Amino acid sequence: MRIFAIGDLHLSFGTDKPMDVFGEEWIRHADKIKRSWQNNVTADDWVLIPGDVSWAMNEQEVTPDLAFIGKLPGSKVLLRGNHDYWWSTITKVRSLLPPKTYALQNDAMAIGSVAIAGTRGWLLPTYTGFTSEDDKIYKRELKRLELSLKAAESFQQPIWVMLHYPPLTPSATTSDFEKLMREYNVERCIYGHLHGEGHRHAVQGWVGGIFHELVSADHLHFAPKLLT
Repeated sequence: MRIFAIGDLHLSFGTDKPMDVFGEEWIRHADKIKRSWQNNVTADDWVLIPGDVSWAMNEQEVTPDLAFIGKLPGSKVLLRGNHDYWWSTITKVRSLLPPKTYALQNDAMAIGSVAIAGTRGWLLPTYTGFTSEDDKIYKRELKRLELSLKAAESFQQPIWVMLHYPPLTPSATTSDFEKLMREYNVERCIYGHLHGEGHRHAVQGWVGGIFHELVSADHLHFAPKLLT
């Protein structure tokens, strides 16, 4: 059993949202993901998907995207991203998922020898234009991460965290998300959200005892990344 990760699939089989408007690398990107996934991931493996799974707005539109994911090898763990408008209550989301596909929200799960926690995250307060509404969401996401970390701690295994938003930027060398992860001795943090020119703002590697990795699909050239 191995663990891979790839975020920001941005699937749109149920709605008209072509991704090639964001660059030539996105042309037929779902085919690229499928081909690489099938060539590298086996039925015994796990794939972490930290957000922006689908452009769908509702249950009907997301159905073919979830079916696409369900047909790919391995077990999958989904997290909500800022564009996952189809994601409503966690109970409803889980009722839509195909076999061997799971969703994290306010909880955690054990995969092999590690515990997986996570939440969407949000813009950091250092972001230009950060509003009072952003602050409310930021604090709510912190609470959700703490709930997830508490659940992960109960497994008594090394903890990895999935976030959609990056917990650090070159100008924000720490954050409340980072402080919380350090409090729970998190070993690894994977995140997505950054695309194109945004890749150069990714903070990766060891920071404060946590190994950080950007796993957005275009950053990985649409190939799931082997973590362990």
